[in-house]
Amino acid sequence: MSRKTSKRVAASSAGTNIQEKKQKLKKSTNSSTGSPTLKQYLTQPEWVCVLQDEFEQDYFKALEKLIEDEFSSGKVVFPSKDLIFNALNRTAPKDVKILLLGQDPYHGDGQAMGLSFSVPPGVPIPPSLRNMYKELSNDIAGFKDPGHGCLDKWADQGVLLLNATLTVRKSEPNSHSKFGWQKFTDQIIKSVSDESPGTVFMLWGNFAHKKEKLIDSKKHKILKTAHPSPLSCTKFYGCKCFSKANEALREMGRKEVDWKL
Repeated sequence: MSRKTSKRVAASSAGTNIQEKKQKLKKSTNSSTGSPTLKQYLTQPEWVCVLQDEFEQDYFKALEKLIEDEFSSGKVVFPSKDLIFNALNRTAPKDVKILLLGQDPYHGDGQAMGLSFSVPPGVPIPPSLRNMYKELSNDIAGFKDPGHGCLDKWADQGVLLLNATLTVRKSEPNSHSKFGWQKFTDQIIKSVSDESPGTVFMLWGNFAHKKEKLIDSKKHKILKTAHPSPLSCTKFYGCKCFSKANEALREMGRKEVDWKL
């Protein structure tokens, strides 16, 4: 079977799976009642279908309760509920060209926006993102530090800016890391590996490197390097992962990402 034929077969199979899940979701939705739940903040239709089985698992129901208890008890949690699934809501599974994995959201006021490494306009650029810009300036012709940390433009081009843990308590890094989020986001990574026609997985640092086992390396490109944190940025500089990602996308027949912001 040729590579093009195998891609068409894979795409057809993925489409069939999504249609089956849509039918299941419709039945589930028609029979459900009650107040809004965490999962209802995920609004991208294809992701809702892909993750429907996860929503029914005991671990996710327990996760929902833990998050709701945090909010209802008065604890400050980032990001706001409507932004928890921001990365998924902006990018459908079939449109994911690059998955850039972070660890957990920023834990300072006004920083977290549901996209890994990104902060809203007007918020000071965090150190890791500042180091990413330094590497981009040396790796991508014409890239200039934009003076802001908002990565919406990347997300809109198919860069899934996913954190392994999707929420955090204010001023307490990794405070929600054992809530069950990683089981959920592992399934997202697997789903991209299964559903996407060809994706570049950018895994930075030892934590992200462990996720390699979830990815079909014969179908996708995996780029592993050090994390851009100030603690390891000297090993990150010179990795040229952004130009390598575009090269891999071209080889897989997909449009490259315009990294300029």
